[in-house]
Amino acid sequence: MELSYHEDVSPGTGGLPPRAWYAGSDAAVLSLNGSWRFRLSPGAAVEDESFAADGFDATAWHEVVVPGHWVLQGHGAPVYTNQMYPFPVDPPRVPTENPTGDHLRGFDLPDDWPAGGDATLRFDGVESCARVWLNGSLLGEFKGSRLPHEFAVGALLRPRDNVLAVRVHQWSSGSYLEDQDQWWLPGVFRDVTLTHRPEGAVRDHFTHASYDHRDGTGTLRVESDVAGRVTVPELGIDIATGESATVAVEPWSAERPRLYDGVLATPGERVPLRIGFRTVALKDGLITVNGRPILFRGVNRHEFHPETGRAVDIDTMRTDVRLMKMHNINAVRTAHYPPHPAFLDLCDELGLWVIDECDLETHGFTMRQWRGNPVDDERWTPALLDRAARTVERDKNHPSVVIWSLGNECGTGRGLTAMAEWIRARDPGRLLHYEGDPSCADTDMYSRMYADHAEVERIGRREDGGPQARGALPFILCEYAHAMGNGPGGLSDYQRLFETYERLQGGFVWEWTDHGLTHPTLGYAYGGDFGEELHDGNFVCDGLCFPDRRPSPGLTEYKRVIQPVRFAYDADTGTVRVTNLYDFADLSDLSFEWTYHSDAAAGTGGDVPSVSGPLDVPPDLGPGQSVELKLPEPPATARDAETWLHLAALVCEETNWAALDHSVAFADFPVTARPPVPVATGARPRRRGYDLTLGPGRFDVRTGELRALGDITLRSAPRLDVWRAPTDNDDGAPWQPDTRYGPLWRALGLHRMHHRIDGLEVEEDALTVRTRVAPAARDLALRTVYRWTSDGTALRLAVSVTPEGDWEAPLPRLGVRLGLPAVHRLAHWFGSAGEAYPDTRAAARMGWWSSWVEQLQTPYLRPQENGARADVRWAELRTGFDGPGVRIVGDPAFWFTARPWSTEELDAATHRTDLVPGDTLWVHLDHGQRGIGSQSCGPGVLPQYELRASFAEFALTFSVAEPGR
Repeated sequence: MELSYHEDVSPGTGGLPPRAWYAGSDAAVLSLNGSWRFRLSPGAAVEDESFAADGFDATAWHEVVVPGHWVLQGHGAPVYTNQMYPFPVDPPRVPTENPTGDHLRGFDLPDDWPAGGDATLRFDGVESCARVWLNGSLLGEFKGSRLPHEFAVGALLRPRDNVLAVRVHQWSSGSYLEDQDQWWLPGVFRDVTLTHRPEGAVRDHFTHASYDHRDGTGTLRVESDVAGRVTVPELGIDIATGESATVAVEPWSAERPRLYDGVLATPGERVPLRIGFRTVALKDGLITVNGRPILFRGVNRHEFHPETGRAVDIDTMRTDVRLMKMHNINAVRTAHYPPHPAFLDLCDELGLWVIDECDLETHGFTMRQWRGNPVDDERWTPALLDRAARTVERDKNHPSVVIWSLGNECGTGRGLTAMAEWIRARDPGRLLHYEGDPSCADTDMYSRMYADHAEVERIGRREDGGPQARGALPFILCEYAHAMGNGPGGLSDYQRLFETYERLQGGFVWEWTDHGLTHPTLGYAYGGDFGEELHDGNFVCDGLCFPDRRPSPGLTEYKRVIQPVRFAYDADTGTVRVTNLYDFADLSDLSFEWTYHSDAAAGTGGDVPSVSGPLDVPPDLGPGQSVELKLPEPPATARDAETWLHLAALVCEETNWAALDHSVAFADFPVTARPPVPVATGARPRRRGYDLTLGPGRFDVRTGELRALGDITLRSAPRLDVWRAPTDNDDGAPWQPDTRYGPLWRALGLHRMHHRIDGLEVEEDALTVRTRVAPAARDLALRTVYRWTSDGTALRLAVSVTPEGDWEAPLPRLGVRLGLPAVHRLAHWFGSAGEAYPDTRAAARMGWWSSWVEQLQTPYLRPQENGARADVRWAELRTGFDGPGVRIVGDPAFWFTARPWSTEELDAATHRTDLVPGDTLWVHLDHGQRGIGSQSCGPGVLPQYELRASFAEFALTFSVAEPGR
């Protein structure tokens, strides 16, 4: 049967050839964004096209905002899948049930619209197939959702009462090429623009701006379909199009994004040029820019806004780029399609390396080994080549774009080879990326996703085998460190490999933002919250930022791991070694400071104020260079207290992405050891009936449980705890080859441990309670002994734990949990500032901190274990800043977590809104925590960060924190 236009495999009809995108020329422009009339039909077989005719009355229709998605404006619902096609797979056919939105927009030309010439109508993004009419005349159809499409419309325009009609189908043959781990969101979601094209206007142009690092010169040549002149006043350049000029320039790089303003002038138009001189090359098996190898400290970025989906405004784009820069990110992969073109303008301006990816993914075919993958079917090759051309032609003038990517997770095929050949011929000045072909036949680099640390190290050593040609290529991880929920873990270990082996040129964390959609009752919604037939749950919430762009602890960790300055401290000599890790920049944009701070509360030296000063790092310290500097002596008053050295690199001049004194890098080093923790002992237990008093503690003599501390009645007595609400990484992904410990922990019953009392001994100066902690239906156990002593003021708990049985899984945590009255909601502590776990603690800055308990929670979109503070020496939980409370001192230091809900409540919740504070403050004082890993899509926890069941001893000292102290 003959296929309809939305099901045939052609890219479309009636459109103009693709061209470079630019803004700000002197040609007249009319935005057609705004309110459009809208009608939704349940299927694509809508024979009635009368709505496109002149005079059609659409006043009874609904209204939608363009750019926008109709499913986010009350018409239908979004669908999230990772790689499952949400319709039967029968390419190129799609379901009869195919939501189809008819859009109408009336407009008048401005009074000053120029006479004569032509005009183009441009759509920057429509999902997934559109048919377009202007004033009753059919212009054509197109597919390629995240790509621009233009039509010549000058002959159809009239001064008043123009009517633009657009029919959009949610599903089309193009949907088979857009299986991209995202919400399926139909609509006209990018700009619609009418542009006047006077006689002699620029049709297309290609700016070539290379840089020769040997002599510091740049060569500029601008190709233009219409002849004209190119001027760059700052450089004294005034040449004809097609001619070259070589002059001394400052090069463009992501670290120093130097742009020169120029103009391309033809007889009919003046087009602004933003020129960045840089040369990209594959040299000696490495990706180089301006003659130097670069290290990608990158992220993958889907376009997303929690209220408008992929209709992202310019302010949000700028926020994204500024946040990336502020967190030391230097590169972005545009997963898995070209972004809005304005985003690349920002990358040019603020400085990011860009891997610009084509709008192409056929993931469902590769996951299930289906026949008929479009990338290996010659019938689809014209559509693939059209997508490649629209990507390259639109974005070819951006200096930030250093690599083209053929697409994502498509397997292999002849269509990909055809795309690679076309791109190489059109733009030999950039490199090619594609991850899905291990032979690397069509690429300039070996790219992988989620390879574990051991494999990455083998690749770095060139011991990975594979085709000989691949072995000579540089390596990048185009996706790694899956940032879903609490995590990712293991970032420091990856970065260590990147900096050790030259072949490893960095990677791109998956991904930038959680894709939670604003929901009236759930807060943020994810897959399944809209009644989808098929969905992949909260797998869409895997970003370093929350949907509102608040940085998660994962982003803070990544910033610290990839910081461009390294500090090393030698306590014996009192010197610090500062190393510049930039690829191009010196350190002239930074100032440096040192600070000594001491934990007076743990020592005997009284109040010990912090002492700070400047660190005189040479500003011209070049990339890869180091300097050693002598530090001032710590203050004498700090000798009897634990003292730390804090070093920081700060922005010394305000930039277009950071304020003055923004912290770029830091490090903490111990200077003076922690004094021994006094052992509280000597007081005698006193028994009266079922009560036993020991110092400030009151116990139930039948169970040995602590019931009160001073005047504070405990809601839940301290006892051993091993359970945590599994993280997304604990639960892992079904396709992972390694053990997924979240499900195994549940199978072992670690979430329902039973506590049996085996003995209770009241001694002359102690209370000892012997217990067995074990899950039902298992012969595993943790023999736990609690020994309580006191000096009359403080109450010390010494805990020893001995495992029994064959523990086949690591423990989630090992420590003590207790419940306090919820009024104790202000925490003070000395330890790490933010959330930290064994493999996510690089950003854990040491010091004194205060926080309301509510602020200690990390609001992951699917609730899970969160909020631990590492290396805590002591913690207080008070009723207010000067209020009474409880003080806990650890021996050794402990992991501290405080929550207004229990682990069980946290585990049962599916959305943030499920968590409601109760009358108990739950406090975790952990001797050990298991690491986090990245197993929601990547590798699990490295062995050194596991928490194995083994003999353990630790002590905690409790006392009453008096008001005002």
